[in-house]
Amino acid sequence: MPLPCIGRMESGGPSVVAMNPADTGSAAPTAGATARPDAPASPAADDDGRLRAGTSGYRRANLALFAAGLATFALLYSTQALLPALSAGLRLSPAQASLTVSASTGALALALLPASALSEKYGRTQVMTASVFSASLLALAVPFAPNLATLVALRALQGVALAGLPATAMAYLAEEVHPAAVPSAIGLYVAGNSIGGMSSRVAGGAIAQAYGWRTALFAVGLTALACAVVFRALAPRARHFSPGPISPAALGRTVAGHLRDARLRRLYAVGMLFMAVFGAVYTVLGYRLTAAPYALSQSAVGAVFLVYLVGTGTSAASGALSARIGRRGAFAVALALCAGGLLLTLAGPLVAVLLGLVLVTGGFFIGHAVASGAVSRTARTGRAQASALYLTAYYIGNSLGGTLGASAYHRAGWPATTVLALAALALAATAALRRP
Repeated sequence: MPLPCIGRMESGGPSVVAMNPADTGSAAPTAGATARPDAPASPAADDDGRLRAGTSGYRRANLALFAAGLATFALLYSTQALLPALSAGLRLSPAQASLTVSASTGALALALLPASALSEKYGRTQVMTASVFSASLLALAVPFAPNLATLVALRALQGVALAGLPATAMAYLAEEVHPAAVPSAIGLYVAGNSIGGMSSRVAGGAIAQAYGWRTALFAVGLTALACAVVFRALAPRARHFSPGPISPAALGRTVAGHLRDARLRRLYAVGMLFMAVFGAVYTVLGYRLTAAPYALSQSAVGAVFLVYLVGTGTSAASGALSARIGRRGAFAVALALCAGGLLLTLAGPLVAVLLGLVLVTGGFFIGHAVASGAVSRTARTGRAQASALYLTAYYIGNSLGGTLGASAYHRAGWPATTVLALAALALAATAALRRP
């Protein structure tokens, strides 16, 4: 999924480099570091030392970031498709089991800015390496959690550990890759993100069906650790990074300025509310499909997450849609698709439920792409920090939506989850369609 990621601060501290999927489907970073004049030349780089497409160094960097992105998002959502199995194995309600997802995404959201600050002082590759290895090692402990409290604590620690990669990856590419080659490098990194998030759900469901949820989580952890080893072995040494001091005061001033901007606040609200809908639907989905009248197996529920691929096409099309009917028009389409999809999931036939899921997924990705792209264009200064705040709101929305949606389902079934999601869409419409 296209995401804004944190890099070098425009006014003295950590920030985000904005990916703008609303423009082209995968956009280049908007900020980077200035090359040091004494940076040594690389045979796999162009004259200024930056990696060019077609060189061995560029291919190594691409594969390294692909592996790291795959590991990060496989771990982040590793329990989502397994929630019904977790409920059965640990005797948990849907709301309790959903905390295993919300804890990781919520902790990641809170750790993004601190992780970016650490990368300013200690380096991009160092922070990314520590992030993916520590999260992978924690993943090997997760399957042995004896109870919910331990499981949630380990997942929260994973979220903190994982923050180092999305907080740093785009800055690394902006600094080390030649500008002409950055878009394709970002595309491969984002592909690793989406494939990781989808594969852990699909493969996890199949493994859980055969061997249980603990084995499924352990398999995801081993896969992530292998990806971490690949990243460490392939990632070229950073040649254009210059360490700088951490400036919490400068960061605080920039963040406060963005939060005073009503237009940015609306965009943050839109991103958070769209993600709350998405999180609620996908968190509760497994419970509904494993229950009567569908009674799908755990592996079949995991396969349903292939619908996630719909977002690849709709996010790429969002730029053309915005150009044709404007930002508010694109938001209106996204809202209509999500609302129509939610209503369709209330129907009985499984085909109708799956079609509704397709519409919700497509609408979410359009809304997210347009909102995240609009943030960097709306902010007059500190665009990087503005995108960081969007990403934080986005993951907070995922945590809130998953937990509240599961709680609603536990109390009154799928209709209650649908009402909650429709209410979030109504709030999103108020923010998205309001004229300045």
